[in-house]
Amino acid sequence: MRAADIAEPYPVVGLDTPALVAARLIARDRLPGLVVTDRDGAPKAVLPASEVVRFMVPDYVQDDPTLAGVLGEVPLHQITARLNQATVADLVSARRVELVVLKADDTVLELAAIMARLRSPLCAVVDGNNILGVVTASRLLELVCEDDR
Repeated sequence: MRAADIAEPYPVVGLDTPALVAARLIARDRLPGLVVTDRDGAPKAVLPASEVVRFMVPDYVQDDPTLAGVLGEVPLHQITARLNQATVADLVSARRVELVVLKADDTVLELAAIMARLRSPLCAVVDGNNILGVVTASRLLELVCEDDR
């Protein structure tokens, strides 16, 4: 079985996409992250859902989580405003997560090995410069754990 055989259509965002739009895509479809493309449409990075959550929390609260209890509830509109003022480039620039990119004819074992090494929740499958689809870790596990039928 080859990577192209299990790749599925998947949302892709550009570096200029508003962070709030990306966050809504992740939330709506409960995705582990998004594929980020450069200005030419080539796959560039992964924007993990966890990185969007990290962006929502101010650095000083991340450094000392006990402050979260002292500060109380932050109104949701403040979090939304923070995301609305940023782009995907702002979210991936601080902690770039390398995107696993495989060719259509790479094997599933190659795909799993690279995803494991990079600890990536997803992998883009390409044919030349065209993204054919994405394989998520959950899709890979679904394939491996299927009942013998």
